[in-house]
Amino acid sequence: MGLQLQQIDRVETITKEDFIKNYFKPQKPVVIERFIEDWPAYNKWSLEYMKEVAGDKTVPLYDDRPVDYKDGFNEPHATMKMSEYVDLLKREPTKFRIFLWNILKEVPQLQKDFSFPDFGLRLMKGLPMLFFGGTDSYTFMHYDIDLANIFHFHFEGKKKCILFDQKQNKYLYKIPHSLITREDIDFNNPDFDKWPALKKAKGYVAELEHGNVLYMPEGYWHYMRYITPGFSMSLRAIARNPKNLGKAVYNVFIMRTIDNIMRRIRGQKWIDWKNEQAIIKTNKANNIA
Repeated sequence: MGLQLQQIDRVETITKEDFIKNYFKPQKPVVIERFIEDWPAYNKWSLEYMKEVAGDKTVPLYDDRPVDYKDGFNEPHATMKMSEYVDLLKREPTKFRIFLWNILKEVPQLQKDFSFPDFGLRLMKGLPMLFFGGTDSYTFMHYDIDLANIFHFHFEGKKKCILFDQKQNKYLYKIPHSLITREDIDFNNPDFDKWPALKKAKGYVAELEHGNVLYMPEGYWHYMRYITPGFSMSLRAIARNPKNLGKAVYNVFIMRTIDNIMRRIRGQKWIDWKNEQAIIKTNKANNIA
């Protein structure tokens, strides 16, 4: 038995009106299969092309090691030239991923390869971010600090995405004062003996292929696993729900500050305490002895 996941709706293409009515307003995810075929990026963007245009750039790499109190917020675990990284991805499975790589700053010419689509939401122009990963690399289950509406455009290869909305928090072993669940949960193949509350969580799943767009509503948890090497670009629109907007402001200005101060004062003890609390609080919320 696996997680309770339903397939995310898939549409070939969609009008702005239908998107707003059927997905944005009810805050429901959707995969749009053929929305960007008029973008130059649709035919041009591949790992090989990224190596060509950005091969000499030094890129930040992350793997799946647990959070260490000494790590700053989003501090990379290694760096490498983009050309070496693409070669590594193609050669063998690797845990190293690139995330939140701002392509507009690094390689301005890539801006010409895509346009900001009109989904009826105002997309933030300065923040197209790229994410790369090799076979079987994955991101921890997390949600974004700003609880934005995210449009995730996938290029090359295949990627599996598991999503949960914020109503599932009490089943997910969420770490307090952070945006992640317990890092030792394998969402691809969860151990329900160890994490019994997960059995109650109801989520969504989809596989993305080249050219697919995944819409993730505000504050949705997401876990991404690369089935084959590939990369994606995210565009985002600010949270519209006042409650989510309030949470976003709290996360950025208060939660992150508290967490950074506590890491400095208590070090690894703070991280260990948070990990323990995730189990205690989840068990309590679900009457698990």
